[in-house]
Amino acid sequence: MSIFSIGLSGLNTAQVALNTTSNNITNVYTPGYNRQITILGESGVGNGVQVDDVQRQFSQFVAGQLNRSQSASSALDSYQTQISQIDSLLADSKSNLSTLMQGFFSSLTDLSSTPSDPSARQGVIGAADTMTAQFRSLDGYLNDMQQGINSQIGDQVFQLNNLSKQMASLNQQISLAKARTGEAPNSLLDQRDQVVADMSKIADVELTVQDGGSYNITVGGGQTLVSGTNSFSLQAIASPSDPTRTVVGYQDGAGNVRALDESSITGGELGGLLTFRSETLDQTQNQLGQISVALAQGFNAQHAQGYDLNGDAGGDFFTIGQPVAFSNANNTGGATLSASLSSDLSGLTANDYDVTYSGGTYTVTPSDGSASFSVTPDPSTGALSFGGMTVTVSGTPQNGDSFQLQPVRRAAGQLQNAIHDTAKIAAAQKSGATGDNSNSLALQNLQNSKLVGGIATLSQAYASLVGDVGNQANVVQANQTAQQGLTNQLSALQQSDSGVNLDEEAANLIRYQQYYQASAKIISTGVAVFDTVLNIGS
Repeated sequence: MSIFSIGLSGLNTAQVALNTTSNNITNVYTPGYNRQITILGESGVGNGVQVDDVQRQFSQFVAGQLNRSQSASSALDSYQTQISQIDSLLADSKSNLSTLMQGFFSSLTDLSSTPSDPSARQGVIGAADTMTAQFRSLDGYLNDMQQGINSQIGDQVFQLNNLSKQMASLNQQISLAKARTGEAPNSLLDQRDQVVADMSKIADVELTVQDGGSYNITVGGGQTLVSGTNSFSLQAIASPSDPTRTVVGYQDGAGNVRALDESSITGGELGGLLTFRSETLDQTQNQLGQISVALAQGFNAQHAQGYDLNGDAGGDFFTIGQPVAFSNANNTGGATLSASLSSDLSGLTANDYDVTYSGGTYTVTPSDGSASFSVTPDPSTGALSFGGMTVTVSGTPQNGDSFQLQPVRRAAGQLQNAIHDTAKIAAAQKSGATGDNSNSLALQNLQNSKLVGGIATLSQAYASLVGDVGNQANVVQANQTAQQGLTNQLSALQQSDSGVNLDEEAANLIRYQQYYQASAKIISTGVAVFDTVLNIGS
């Protein structure tokens, strides 16, 4: 090879290196861009230089670790954003139910002092109206959060489906590029890895690299979202067990859509929403409902022991919602369940219950993860009794049919003061005794009675609710901080290898510029030698 060819190979190689360095610099802020380096090799013995490859600096292992960490961080971010709203709401002094319940029982103290005074009686009714309105307001806020999560789940599923389509398209483009040139273009590889990172922020997806380099993506315990050039969609659907609740569904190859277990998606924003709903939001609404039921039924029972100014026995002071039952959409039988609260609330908890029928027996599974138990219908009525409820079965169930019971989920939203006539407050223990305050004293003493599950007063139960949410918020915050620290470390590790360092690239520009100039000098030297040879010949 001549000196001209050797010099030219240096010029061409220097040009490629300069182009690569320039591309690195201009993409320093491009999301998902991986730094590229020019790999040089000798073009035969004494035949100059050649570009063996323009290689992107990318570690599949580090990227996988970072994506998993980012998925966990996104889940905790989503969880923390939601739970902080409830924590602030319950702890707000202006909306604190404990203060309003104390105010209600304080109005009964005034009534006990002057049981026939219309203003004292009106004070009880006003305090009851204020307190029940706050119960309904809190429940309404929590219900709005339930609806908001339904909407957000739909948004996250939509985004995940779009990313799945992009991934399948990039798999195809990369495969075609490899077939044409023998190498995949780095820009497409960067885009594909960025899609994986974006998907990880939505859900805890799993990446599998096929032998040919194509990416497969699964979610929710192995459900395929991307397989080569094919993508499969998730759907936001109504839960088969509770139609008011949006869950993630997966459509199989036969076109059937089935709901994924909520616990199978734990990472990303989607996983954070699902975990928050099942761990905190449902439980908060149930605990609030349990307190409202205990207040209403305990107060009503004592109120019925007294007499009003008309000499009549006390009626219900509060109205309260009854349990809600849902039949699973996949049931094959025609049975439905309906439930009412028992007079004995000792078994009433803040749990929901999944009920499954098999061979004449119903297996009941509480939502708190405690052990399942079996219940058989009462021989005379056919009703089931458990959890402070009486459950009536209508129609004929088939083996495997399931139902969901929510004893107190809607209760707080339906708590109302039923008495607005001051004369109907049963303050006396004897009929016609207008100055008798015995029953009003008994009603007042309910403030210190363990009405909630037989183990806590109303104030204690509300304090426990506030404490549970506050503690969980603190745990999530601590986990979020720790997880974000790990994510930052992994991000720094990735950037140390794959990120663009402007100082380094600026130095490379000078280095390759000198390389180009030196190569050009080789050619000019060859020209000078050639001219000298020609001059000698003349």
